[in-house]
Amino acid sequence: MWWITKLLGLLVLLSAMASATCPAWSPVQAQQEMTKLNEKLTEWDRAYYQKGISAVSDATYDGLRSQFNEWQECFNPAETPHEPQLFTEGKALHPIAHTGVKKVPDSAAVAQWIKGKSDLWVQPKVDGVAVTLVYQQGRLVKLLSRGDGEKGQDWTAKAKMMDAIPKTLSGPLANSILQGEVFWKRESHVQKKMGSINARGKAAGAMMHKSEPEVLKELEIFVWAWPDGPSDMQLKLDSLEQAGFPLTKAWSKPVKSLSDIAQQRESWFTQPLPFVTDGIVIRQSQEPAGKYWLPGKATWVIAWKFPPVQQLAEVKDIQFSMGRTGKIAVVLNLNPLQIDDKQVKRVNIGSVKRWQEMDIAPGDHVMVSLAGQGIPRVDEVVWRVSERKKPAPPSKEMITPLSCLYFESICREQFIARLAWISSPAILNINGVSVSSWQYLQQKLGLEHIFSWMAVTQEQLSQISGMSPVRSAHLWQQFSKTRQQPFKQWLMAFGFPLPRAVLTTLPDSQWLHLVARDELSWQKLPGIGPGRAKKLVEFVNHPQIAALAAFLAQQGIQGFSNQ
Repeated sequence: MWWITKLLGLLVLLSAMASATCPAWSPVQAQQEMTKLNEKLTEWDRAYYQKGISAVSDATYDGLRSQFNEWQECFNPAETPHEPQLFTEGKALHPIAHTGVKKVPDSAAVAQWIKGKSDLWVQPKVDGVAVTLVYQQGRLVKLLSRGDGEKGQDWTAKAKMMDAIPKTLSGPLANSILQGEVFWKRESHVQKKMGSINARGKAAGAMMHKSEPEVLKELEIFVWAWPDGPSDMQLKLDSLEQAGFPLTKAWSKPVKSLSDIAQQRESWFTQPLPFVTDGIVIRQSQEPAGKYWLPGKATWVIAWKFPPVQQLAEVKDIQFSMGRTGKIAVVLNLNPLQIDDKQVKRVNIGSVKRWQEMDIAPGDHVMVSLAGQGIPRVDEVVWRVSERKKPAPPSKEMITPLSCLYFESICREQFIARLAWISSPAILNINGVSVSSWQYLQQKLGLEHIFSWMAVTQEQLSQISGMSPVRSAHLWQQFSKTRQQPFKQWLMAFGFPLPRAVLTTLPDSQWLHLVARDELSWQKLPGIGPGRAKKLVEFVNHPQIAALAAFLAQQGIQGFSNQ
């Protein structure tokens, strides 16, 4: 019977995995959300294939296309995954169809694809617009846009104004059909640093609209396929170079292993290139006859894109984080994603006001990148679910700079933030005590207020379950050392509302001196106006502040004990 137990365990695991990825939607809402997203994907497909316009980045499109297919697997598993809808306003028939290139997600997929294959080559995946060149009896007779792979627009007139495209050919290419990429020429373009800079849109715009010959001279062509050409790849490359298409040979490299492929991909990602790229193409030299080529059916070539600088992420839920002064920050919890070498699960988007302006709800999809020092940030909201179920932020009236000096469950985060501030190197310098340490101590000791830890005995620390004797001794030593800190450090521990530059010149050395000051007295200090003076008087006379000052006096802290 052990196998039944294992089977049940596996089913439970699979069910949990499914529930983790499938939204908790009713059938009606699922249909609503999928219809809405499919309409947007169709709109983007139409713009791309008819007008050559990338309405959104590849990362956005690929991420939402993948998301749609995941939803389909959740709610309509019997249907086949949706593929991009190819639209074209062109009517010119391609003599040999454009197959397109299947994208693989990672090195494991590349390794699986190359298994058992030989005579492999890699080329940069040049970012431009795909075309067909048709030569007959040595003359260029057609240049067609890719369109839907079977029909495209006739751009022959533009080709005759482009220096990069030979108008006549001889030898084996005199009667040939070539497929390639018209792209915008660049100098020393480093993809990792500069990104795609809308290179495809610029090339498409020049080809589709009325352009001056000078603009067309900024375009170049990279031939990546010669259907029914020589089966020997080196011969094919040499022939293309001799015919006036030198880039193909210069940027095609033989590879034998995944390591070779990965190394070349990294090189082209980080080194200066004469074009914009978004990945690499891996192909076999052996190809089927051109008559068998069909859109979406290429088995002899794949693309492995570069790691995006941005990643699409779904917002799982929204939390509110309170700092020590009562400032509320909005944190998005995300389905985990990998950007560069960093896994991102949470991102702080700032104030409640900014969150409201961005209009983010659970279920929305946001574009995330890494800012300086690898800090995740939200660049934009790329998709919003129809049902906007947002959590309510904490009331501003309940969270203030004077709240949470004493522990209450409603302001747990602000209380812990105050303790973290107190223990920081710039304040009381309690070494080895982090936010998680304070959370643990609060859980075990039930600290009443922000200075309660001072009254904790060494014996109490040693009796905390899970804390080693060495750790408890260290904490006791660190807590004891704070008693030697000067008066002004303790004022900063309170969160005293006086700028640090003014605090350092403050002549008062006793708490009773501060209590004795009125608003006019405070205004005699540099940079203190009526508003700040009023806050200072309110602060020192606040009942909880007064109680904490009395507690510090009981503990014998310098500046408080003589009041």
